[in-house]
Amino acid sequence: MPAWLSALASAFDLAAPYALLLLAAPIVFARLVPAEREGTSGALRVPPSLVGGAERGESLIARGRRRTWLVWTLWVALVAALSGPRLVLSANALPASGREIILTLDLSGSMERKDFSLDGETVSRLAAVKRVGAGFIRRRAGDRIGLVAFADQAYVAAAPTFDTASVARTLEEATIGLVGRSTGIGDGLGLALKRLAPAQIASADGDGPPPASDKVVVLLSDGANNAGQTSPKDVAALAKELGVRVYTIALGPIDMANNPDNEQDVVDVDTLRDMAEVSGGRAFRVKTTDDLNAVADSIDQLEGGRAQAPPVPLRRDLWPWPAALALLCACGLLAVRRDA
Repeated sequence: MPAWLSALASAFDLAAPYALLLLAAPIVFARLVPAEREGTSGALRVPPSLVGGAERGESLIARGRRRTWLVWTLWVALVAALSGPRLVLSANALPASGREIILTLDLSGSMERKDFSLDGETVSRLAAVKRVGAGFIRRRAGDRIGLVAFADQAYVAAAPTFDTASVARTLEEATIGLVGRSTGIGDGLGLALKRLAPAQIASADGDGPPPASDKVVVLLSDGANNAGQTSPKDVAALAKELGVRVYTIALGPIDMANNPDNEQDVVDVDTLRDMAEVSGGRAFRVKTTDDLNAVADSIDQLEGGRAQAPPVPLRRDLWPWPAALALLCACGLLAVRRDA
């Protein structure tokens, strides 16, 4: 087989190839239905030359041939359209890891404090997190990414999806005050687990071990748990049972355990560290924007292992072309009948 013909065959297929069997239907029908015998009809057959002259007879014969060609072309085009011809195009898929990651973000009032820097300017903690977090999300193409925000209450800002660009935009549009100004770390992690692993929660109730998982929660907070109805450490223990790793990021320059000036809204580093250790994850301490960038790179490396997925076949339907040809043939038959 020539190379060009092989290439054409590989780039072309049919959605319903068995529809081509209908091409023989008129021939089979003609064989099965007996032809009309001469003399059985009461009509008198007169040669066209006797009715309208030789030229009239020739035009009728030509019109009959034209009608035959139009009928057969109409039938072939209809069958071709029914078979669903299409071109097969290949497109490389995004790198895929099979991971599901939910970024769980503290939107309490303390995130408004301006003690971080971006491009040489002092900005709020939330502004720095938006810049770094959005970049991290966009780099995770091929993963299912979600966003949970928490303060007095927790809510799902973006359900887990492969559309990382939309999740990044949602993070960039996050504002403080929608759900209060306190810090409910336990509720935030609990909601992330609920949206991240509903199937695992059901299986964990059984006697067998929880299934293996590539599910991750990245929890960022700059305060201490002072709202909500769940204990952060208890929820972290649930994450371990479900096989979900929790990476915690303690944000802010002052620790709760080392607060000589008794300032409010300092970060509870010890609780966040315990949560990460209980779940089998890792805790990070962030005091500057550079620290935050380094943490994002570290989590990127820890949750690497993405591989190029095989090409995804894309198909472009071609059936409208034979369908349009069939329509033109139908219009031609109507024109031929009108001239008869």
